[in-house]
Amino acid sequence: MKRRLFVASSLASLGLSACGPIKDSLTNGPFRSVVFSAERLNQSVIGTHGMAREYTDADVDREFRLDSLDTPSDATYTGLLKSGFRDYRLVIDGLAERPQKLTLAELRAAGDRTQITRHDCVEGWSAIVKWRGVPLATVVAMAQPKPAARYVIFHCFDRDQNGQPYYESLGLHQAAHPQTVLALDLNDKPIDPAHGAPVRLHVATQLGYKSAKWVSRIELVASLAGTFGGTGGYWEDQGYEWYAGI
Repeated sequence: MKRRLFVASSLASLGLSACGPIKDSLTNGPFRSVVFSAERLNQSVIGTHGMAREYTDADVDREFRLDSLDTPSDATYTGLLKSGFRDYRLVIDGLAERPQKLTLAELRAAGDRTQITRHDCVEGWSAIVKWRGVPLATVVAMAQPKPAARYVIFHCFDRDQNGQPYYESLGLHQAAHPQTVLALDLNDKPIDPAHGAPVRLHVATQLGYKSAKWVSRIELVASLAGTFGGTGGYWEDQGYEWYAGI
């Protein structure tokens, strides 16, 4: 925790933001090597086996700041929103023996996990948030990954101002972590559009930019190389570290 607070405060002092251009600041200069070496050490020592600290209801921050890109405004998303996401289907496909198209009701019925954990943003702020949803491992198992599958890629409804789609990814072993969930509720209410409705990935053991909002599809793949910039995520394509452990 002390290491993460140091990194987060240092990023904030350099004026870095997960919501704005960071390529020149993060991918060049001496601080880059400090941050990335710390992340590599964190992954090798803690890996995906450690558990994030869980808190109580009394600790919850009821005001959860917004970050990342703007809420999607395209016809597909706004149409789903107007219907109360009645027609939403979460697609799980790619290297899957049994591809899935799950309604919100089917997701809720698939599994239930509630956890109160701290969301750490690379901007330097944190919030303790209550999440409820279905474990990602449960949903991935329903699709029965083929032997060649190594990663899960999360395709999202949002795009940046240049039309670039947002996406994120995890290794299958990270996806199996018990605190990695497809969140449907935030602080005892269905997730609102600004915070990622109807489905938001929540990765309790990694920094906030890994917890992709507005998830529309989960793709099982053998390699990250063939998707967009090939580094595993929208921000990773611009210089962020793929493994962002806390």
